[in-house]
This record gives sequence, structure tokens and C-alpha cells, in this order.
Amino acid sequence: MAGKQRQQHHLEEQHGVELDQGEFCCSICLDLLKQPVTIPCGHNYCKRCIEGCWDREVGKGVFSCPQCRETFSPRPVLRRNNMLAEVVEKLKKSSPQPRPFPPTAVTCSGPSDVSCDFCCSARPNKAVMSCLTCLASYCPSHLEPHYSVPVLKKHLLVSATTPLQEKMCKKHNRLMEVYCQTDKQLVCSLCTVDEHKDHKTIPVSKQKAELEDHLDFSQKKVQTRVQQKEKELRVLSKAKRNVKSSAKTALKDTDRIFAELISSMQRRHAEVTQLIGDQEQSAVTQAEELELQLEEEIAQLRRRETDLQQLEHVDDPIHLVQIFQALSTCSGHTPDLSPGPLRSFRDVTDCVSELRVQLEAVLRDTWPRIPATVSYIDFLPLPTPKTRQEFLNYCCPLTLDVTSNYPYLHLIDKNRRLRPSPSPYAAEPGRFTKFPQVLCREGLSERCYWEVEWYARTLSAAVAYKEINRTSDESQFGSNDKSWSLECTAKGYLFRHNNVERMVSGTCSYKVGVYLDYKAGTLSYYQLSDDSMVLLHKVQTTFTQPLYPGLGINYEWYDVGVFAQIVKV
Repeated sequence: MAGKQRQQHHLEEQHGVELDQGEFCCSICLDLLKQPVTIPCGHNYCKRCIEGCWDREVGKGVFSCPQCRETFSPRPVLRRNNMLAEVVEKLKKSSPQPRPFPPTAVTCSGPSDVSCDFCCSARPNKAVMSCLTCLASYCPSHLEPHYSVPVLKKHLLVSATTPLQEKMCKKHNRLMEVYCQTDKQLVCSLCTVDEHKDHKTIPVSKQKAELEDHLDFSQKKVQTRVQQKEKELRVLSKAKRNVKSSAKTALKDTDRIFAELISSMQRRHAEVTQLIGDQEQSAVTQAEELELQLEEEIAQLRRRETDLQQLEHVDDPIHLVQIFQALSTCSGHTPDLSPGPLRSFRDVTDCVSELRVQLEAVLRDTWPRIPATVSYIDFLPLPTPKTRQEFLNYCCPLTLDVTSNYPYLHLIDKNRRLRPSPSPYAAEPGRFTKFPQVLCREGLSERCYWEVEWYARTLSAAVAYKEINRTSDESQFGSNDKSWSLECTAKGYLFRHNNVERMVSGTCSYKVGVYLDYKAGTLSYYQLSDDSMVLLHKVQTTFTQPLYPGLGINYEWYDVGVFAQIVKV
């Protein structure tokens, strides 16, 4: 059997010698393949070489083969060609070590270069290879014997990237060719019989193979991560373009809408101005006609008055009666042209003022939705917190509003805690009157986190718009479209919004965390125990007004120890 194995090994070596090394060279570095990989078109490259080429093509989003120019998208995941790697390794062992190709130019070494150990000049040449057998570094000229002298051909050459002294054991001044797995460090062969005697050691070449496998796995993970990030970059670039396009369209549309509003107001302003002018002209014309009629009537009355005064001196009674009757007959009946009560355009001003008040009321109610909607468009949202400590970074101080609480709920502990009380609070316009609940004073429109502790038959951990009804049967948290509420009981959880209920799974906890991401439109409830957090329910919607946290409880008059509070953290 041993003879057959030697014969097979001899045949493999003989077959390896017959192979053309040029067929196993990378077309990028022109050297034997190192960690060979095969790309989708079938061509083979050193893994590091093809990765370097593709790293320069990241901006294009398309990756090509340097030989046939076939393109790939997305970036292919590189996997080591194990069969080709074995062939190359056998080729290295069975053939003389190849010369670097193309020949490296001889240059003087710089401060960061490894110098040739055989150059005698004041400025030695830069070493290109180091011999781990000779323990010396060589420039291209002095390296030549290692390619021509049969004995030197068997020496192990490596690239001169670091000085050989850094690869030597400082204690024994020998090459560190052993890896101590116990101490995770490189040692020399003498160290293995000294301070590393009972340690687990392996040849550095074997450790190198293991590291290459680990490196290959790590590179695959990095490549996958790079592809993921490249995809995210493309998505982000597309989102950026969409935001710019959408913002441009929105500006154009809002300019048009506001121009139409301004034009409508100006048109109605002109109409009112024209109406006032026409009415003024009509009234003035009527007044002038009335003036002429009154002046004519006054003139007639004055003439009659003169005639009547002359009758005072007539002695003849018959003549007096005749003349008076004649004057009475001639006077006729003139209609009463006296003007009515004074009128003004004050009523018009009052109507326009009323219109202004109504428009301002509409703007006051509608306008907050516009900046809230604009703020909702978050181009680069922050990552969602994962741990309680991260959530606490968004903790905001909250206080219960003493003007909104149910009359028989008393607020204590600096208005953070509520409990039932038999004596009611005084009436307030904004107080809840149907259900034992209360809102906080603070309106939220950013990220915010708070925690609630409770002991009652039921807890309502809620958020609501400020305009929520306070007195009707629909004023309970979650029974309208202006509030969202998680109902907590000893048996479980129930989420309610707009009077639509949804069962929520989870074990009872008397401490609940609430996380609001206003711009993202998310409201999340967490079950808390010690420092652990379990998501109970998450709402995804669009909020149009600031949200006010709220607490509600359900209890009987004989229950003891009932309370609910905003936890101070």
C-alpha cells in the first residue's frame, strides 16, 4: 500500500510538472492564483484582485469581468474554488517557484520599505521577497539565485511586506513558525519546549489555512453586508430623488393653491368694493332727487304762506271765503318726502368682520394639520430603540392636567399620580364628566417614551387629541377617532380606537411602557418586568395634531389601594 501511495504521489507530481503555470495565473496580478474564485462568466481570479476591481465599480452599481467584460448586477457573492486552489497548491510544491511577473523594477528603499540585506551601498535597494529559510530579504537582483540555484529553489519565499526581524522570536532569535493556540500568539520551535511546553500548538502554515477559511467566511459576510448596504444606498438615493421631486411638486401646488386663495379673496374684495360704490351712487342719486322734490315743495309752501298772509288784510268776508277756497283747491296733496332714519354701511363692515372671524377659525382648526403633515415626512428616520435603556433616552417629563381630570379623581405627587376620592373637584369647562380619566398637560409631536404603573380593575393607557369630547358617552378613551387606548386588566389586554376593539395577547403586568414616534406615525405598548421589555401592540397611522398622554381607571367605591401614575424615571 505504501508503494502504491508513493507511486500515486509521484504520478501527481509528474502530472503537476506537465501543467502550464500560465493557465493558473490571475489576469489581474499576473501571478499564480491566491485564494482562487470563479465568477459567473467562468473566469478565475485571485479573490483580492477581483474584489479590488469591483470595489472601484461600486458607484456604477454594475460589476464586470476584466477579461470578457460581461456585467453583473447585483454584485456576485464570491466563493472559493476549492478544486482550483488544490491544483495551484500542488503546482507550487511540484514546480520551481515562479519569478515575479512582470519583473519588479529595482528601486531604492524608502523609510517604510524593507531593505535588501545584500545591497552594500549606502542606499540599499527595496526588497521584494523575503526567504524564510535564509532569514534574509532580497531585491530583484539578489533574488535571482533563488530562481536558478537548485538548492535555493526549495527555499520558502514570501513577499517582503514587513521586516524579518518582526517575524523572529525575541527570546531565541528564531523564526516564529509555530502558533500557540493556548496563548493565541506566534512562537518559535524552542518556545514549544520552554514556556509553551504543555500548550496546544500547531504549525503556522496550518493556522494560516484555518485563518484563510475564517477570512473567507468573514469576507462572505462582509460581501453580503456590502450588498445589503449598496441596496440601502440605492433605496436611499431613490428616496432622495423622490423627496426632491415630491417637494418640487408640493411647492408648485401650494403656490398655485395659495395664489387661488389670494385671487379669490381679492376678487371678493373687489366685488364688495363695487357693491358699496354702486349702492353709494344709487343712494346719492335718490337723495339728490329727494332734495329737488323737497326744495320744490318748500317753494310752493312759501308761496302759499305769502298768499295766506295777504288774506289777513281782506275786509270783505265774501271775497275772503272765495279766495281761501280757491287757494285750498289749488294746493292739492303733496306726498310726504321726508327721509327715513339715517342708514350706513356699518352692517357691511360687520358682515365682512364676521367672515374674517369664521375664516380665522377655519385656519386655526385646519392649519396645525399642515405643519404636522410636513413634519411627518422624515427623510432619514432614526433607528427604533431596542432596549429599555435606549427607550429611556426619549423619556419626557409628564404631568397630569388638574383641569381635565374626572371630578372624583384626585391628583397627588406633583400631579403625576391619581387616586379616587369621595370629595369632588370644582367644575371646569375641560373636565371629563362621564368617565374617570385625565389627560396630561404636555402635547407631544416628537419621539417620546413614558411608563405607567397602576392598580385598579382596569387601566386605560391612552393618547388623545386635545379636542376630544369631555362630556358625552363617546368621550371614553378609544371610543372615538380622536384617541387610542390600551385597556389593561388582570386577565389581559384590549386595544381600542374609534370604538373598534382588538384583543392583545400578553400576561398581566402592572407596569406598562408607551413609546410614541409621532413623525413615523407609530404608537407602541410594552409589557415591563425588571429591565425586560415585551412588545404588546403597535399602531401604525398618521397623526395630524399633537397627542396628549392620558390615564383612565375603572374601580368600585369599596376597592382599596386604587391608583395609576406616570412613573418618574
